[in-house]
Order: sequence, then structure tokens, then C-alpha cells
Amino acid sequence: MYPIISEGYPFIGVSGLLAAVLWAFGSPYAAVPFLVLMCYFMYFFRNPRRSIQRDPDAILSPADGTVQEVVHLDGDEFVEGPCNKVVIFMSVFNVHVNRSPIDGEIKLQKYYCGRFRPAYKDEVGFENEHHLIGLENERVRITVKQIAGILARRIVSWVTLDDKLRQGELYGMIRFGSCLEVVMPQNVAVKVKKGDKVTGGKTILGRITD
Repeated sequence: MYPIISEGYPFIGVSGLLAAVLWAFGSPYAAVPFLVLMCYFMYFFRNPRRSIQRDPDAILSPADGTVQEVVHLDGDEFVEGPCNKVVIFMSVFNVHVNRSPIDGEIKLQKYYCGRFRPAYKDEVGFENEHHLIGLENERVRITVKQIAGILARRIVSWVTLDDKLRQGELYGMIRFGSCLEVVMPQNVAVKVKKGDKVTGGKTILGRITD
């Protein structure tokens, strides 16, 4: 049994309580959907234990999911100069906890209120509600953006400005289907392509070349 993130307890508890009440009052068939829902919440809020192989040259994936696109950018508000953006889509069946791609200190943190369009739309990084952090160490600067989707109505963050994160350390999650964007500078060689499956804290998105 995987550990469960504490944010899932209210969902699991309420659905389990409703199932128990309906069962106790002689409506076992009516209780079944709530039992199924409780099991799904236990599955969704799972937090698998992972052994993180820390690598100072690597930018690790912050999430489980599928690479939706890899795009070149002329610039970013935190990453200076030409850079590349990797977009990772998370379905409702992926693990939804998010991990720091590098060892680094949070030098930028912004939260934007916005819309809740489907997470696979191209414009969601600008229009949808999102939370952005800029991480920096002595070798590289990157940004990681958590983006809410049509079902993901809550972005959870456990960090704040000036916090120091270790590579692979949990720093937040997004509830119920969403996507993340990772922006890396030009001196990071991108190691993934559209359609690749990635695993948070395991898959290398890019490798620092100098």
C-alpha cells in the first residue's frame, strides 16, 4: 500500500463515511459508488516511495505523465536568454505529487488566478490558474510551472520564496488532471521528445552541457 498525501484524507474520509452511513441504513447498492470513489481517492493521492539518484548535471522530471510538447523560447521571466520548454501532461491516473528537478533555492514564486481550460490546450500556461517557481543553483536557473486544468481546481504548494530544495524533493501537487511546464536554458540539452512517458524524480528531461 502506497503512502497517501494528507490532502487526500478529507476526500477519502467523506466518501468512506457516506458509504458507511448508506450501508448501515440498509442501502448497500447506494453505498457502492462511494466505496469506489473512496478507492479512487486513495489511488489518486498516492505517494509512491522513490529512491532518487541525485545527479548535479541532470534536470529531473517534476511529475509523472506524458511529454506534450518541447518548444524553443526566446526568453523567460527567470531563465535568461534562449531556452527550451518541456510541457508534461498528467492524466487523472498519474501520480500527482510534484518534485524538484534540481538542487536549488527558490528565487522566484508567483501565483496567478485564471481560467480552468483543459490542460492539453496550447494557451493554458498563460490563461489558466498556475503557480510558478524559479529555482537556481551555482550552475543553472530553471522555472517550473504547475497549471490547473478543467478538473484540477486546486494547486497545492508546500514551499515559499528562499526555500532550498533537494533534487527529487516533494514541493506540491495538483488535484485531478493537469500539466507542468519546465523551462531550461540553452546550455541544457533536452533529452525527451513529444509523446515520451516520464516519471517524477526519475526521468532526465535535460542534461547540463557546461
